[in-house]
Amino acid sequence: MGLKLTLKPGEKVAINGAVIVNGERRAEFVLENRASVLRERDIMRAEEATTPARRVYLPVMMMALDPDARKQVFGEFERRITEFAGAVTDPAGLTLCLKISAAVANGAYYKALGHCRSLIDFESERLPHVA
Repeated sequence: MGLKLTLKPGEKVAINGAVIVNGERRAEFVLENRASVLRERDIMRAEEATTPARRVYLPVMMMALDPDARKQVFGEFERRITEFAGAVTDPAGLTLCLKISAAVANGAYYKALGHCRSLIDFESERLPHVA
């Protein structure tokens, strides 16, 4: 069985870069083959990348959405994760940076996004002046 998605009324999902907006009723469908899928809550607009951790999230999201742009966007990811890791000394923050990097290296972009969300939480909790 493929990936089963349930969308709320009006919810958006990006599949292979195409944004799909659900209608007025709840909808359910199954993706039978591999595809790049991000739910609305996982999508960040460029203008929302206002903190160092959010600037790590954005290129990871772009790599998840667009397989053709991965090589092009990887340099931006590499620069942002290196900047973040170089600026923190907290082991928890550094561990998150390593988890993100490992997931990206393994092509597990959705998993990397989960770690990026944890990095954003870390940043807002431990570095409140940045957020």
